[in-house]
Amino acid sequence: MRSLIVFATLALLASPPVLGADVPAHIAAAIAAPERSDKDRERDTRDRPAEVMEFAGIMQGMAIADVFGGGGYWTELLARAVGPDGKVTLVNNAPYLEFAREDIKTRFADDRLPGVTRRTIETCDLKLGTAQLDLILIVMSYHDLYFVDEAGGWPGINAGGFLDQLHAALKPDGALLIIDHAAAAGSGSSAAQDIHRIEEAFAQRDIEGHGFKLEKTWDGYRNPADDLSKLVFDAAVRGKTDRFTHLYRRR
Repeated sequence: MRSLIVFATLALLASPPVLGADVPAHIAAAIAAPERSDKDRERDTRDRPAEVMEFAGIMQGMAIADVFGGGGYWTELLARAVGPDGKVTLVNNAPYLEFAREDIKTRFADDRLPGVTRRTIETCDLKLGTAQLDLILIVMSYHDLYFVDEAGGWPGINAGGFLDQLHAALKPDGALLIIDHAAAAGSGSSAAQDIHRIEEAFAQRDIEGHGFKLEKTWDGYRNPADDLSKLVFDAAVRGKTDRFTHLYRRR
């Protein structure tokens, strides 16, 4: 029976995204935009952006920050979805900027996303302002608040101060979307260092301890077949880790 469940889960994760008739028009149009790259369209199969954006309540005119957004896959989708009256900011620190340099160069060539603001920041000062944003998202990078590699150019981050900055930047009814690789129960933040995962229960306690309340979760990225002891870049699990998706509301 377990093998059947695992097979069904893997088949679901591999299925191409289908945009149903109930997908909001502005989200469907963002995904279908002909200017999007083939590389991004291939990624849609795994990342299921229509479902995620609908879950997060993306609306036209919103102000959004994509924090540690790397090469800007989500940034571009969100910029198209919020339309000309919205604002999207791609926020990277120097290591993320270097890691995603080529993707960023391609994505923003010829001013193809004029509605996006790009910022390179120090984590002690995210420069997001006060009560400016409707939504902040951190996709597969929240665990990096607990990763340290001084020699490799990633100094330790004051995680509490970082979360407090996010809270301050959101409007009173603003939301925080967190998607990350799940770690084993009881591991807290320790798995972030070696295998780039983080315990879901720890994440909730941590984030709720800084002025947020978990509003809802989405199970579209769950994978019970995932080996939670493996590095997320291991070929056996890469692209199909068990991921939790939380939407928090600013209190």
